[in-house]
Amino acid sequence: MEKLKVVLIGAGDRGRIYISRMPKDKFQVVGVADPVPELRQFVKETYGLTDEQCYETWEDILAVPKFADIAIIATMDQLHYAPCMKAIELGYDILLEKPVSSDYKECVAMANAAKAKGTKILVCHVLRYAPFFMKIKEMINEGKIGTVLSVHHTECVGHVHQSHSFVRGNWGNSGRSSCMILQKCCHDMDIIQWLVGSPCKNVHSFGSLSHFTLENAPEGSPERCDKTCPVYDTCYYNAVKLYLEDEKNTWFRNAATKKETPTNEEVAEALKTTQYGKCVYKCDNDVVDHQVVNLEFENGAVASFNMSAFNEGGRYIRVMGTDGELSGSIGDMLLEFFDFRTRQKTKIDLENATASNSIVGGHGGGDQGLMNSLYDYITGTCDEKELSAIGISVENHLISFAAEKSRLENRIVNLDEFKKELGFES
Repeated sequence: MEKLKVVLIGAGDRGRIYISRMPKDKFQVVGVADPVPELRQFVKETYGLTDEQCYETWEDILAVPKFADIAIIATMDQLHYAPCMKAIELGYDILLEKPVSSDYKECVAMANAAKAKGTKILVCHVLRYAPFFMKIKEMINEGKIGTVLSVHHTECVGHVHQSHSFVRGNWGNSGRSSCMILQKCCHDMDIIQWLVGSPCKNVHSFGSLSHFTLENAPEGSPERCDKTCPVYDTCYYNAVKLYLEDEKNTWFRNAATKKETPTNEEVAEALKTTQYGKCVYKCDNDVVDHQVVNLEFENGAVASFNMSAFNEGGRYIRVMGTDGELSGSIGDMLLEFFDFRTRQKTKIDLENATASNSIVGGHGGGDQGLMNSLYDYITGTCDEKELSAIGISVENHLISFAAEKSRLENRIVNLDEFKKELGFES
């Protein structure tokens, strides 16, 4: 079996997870670029790299002649465009973290450049590759539920996840990253379109930031979580309890310190010096904490999508067709099929699938599935039409951009007009 050589640009949580999921008989990591020394060192030691294979910036690693087959670009949202365009120029195929970019014009430019060059770019819509959603798609393709006419999909972000990633964390401020519907939910826009199997026609959306605001801060609460806070013992978002006292919460601790195995002292210092230690009602976040999106597709199907922070977490879906209905939760790895022909309900237990739907848990098996599909895509052994290649990914990204435009302008956005305006070559 041919091994594909990989360079990692951006060794944060997602980048490290992707290379950890790569089968060793299919991939070989041969380079890394990241400005954080500890992250570079971790990748170096884990994958047996030399000093010469480790770079501080994407500019450094892409300044040398091409020395791998694939470049994984897992930098922050606003740092995707430049390294991606340079990697295309150098002839790399690419695994690109979602969202493609926080700027829709950059998304279109990257898709058009890849098409012109013949570059293969797979975007990390990992939910497409999760057994739960793959089973739904399989049953739709087999005609089990007839023609899909309605989809109801819910993204339960989880109240603590919201506080970590979208209030205190890297994605809380749209100026530094991107809007919530793009960053968190371009997964979901992609899934809905993929299941319906028709281009989106119209988008309408409502939502706002309502809870994680200064107006809702407890009276007398300090800027940072400490025992002087009047709700220290009862607050769901107490940073000391979430990051410092819960030593098993490696995801939160790693993110706060930017270290793979931080000490309690390093976590405590991060809570004193970064937003991860601030009161969730006193951060600089501006992304929404709840939003709904209504979609109309060219084949007449419609979908409703609901994203909310105020829940335990998870994704739930109901797909309604002319011959049956599918419903379930990716967290439970259980689908229920109601067949109109027999009037019977059947439970489909995906017992061999990875059950966790968290970022660190592999998105219900999707992270591993993505890596296997990446290999098949680059080696030419699978059908691109079923993958999240950049062309279809950007087309579905535009649904998210249109949703945000609709939310801000309080109007229906027509996707064909939006695409023409951007010069998107579908």
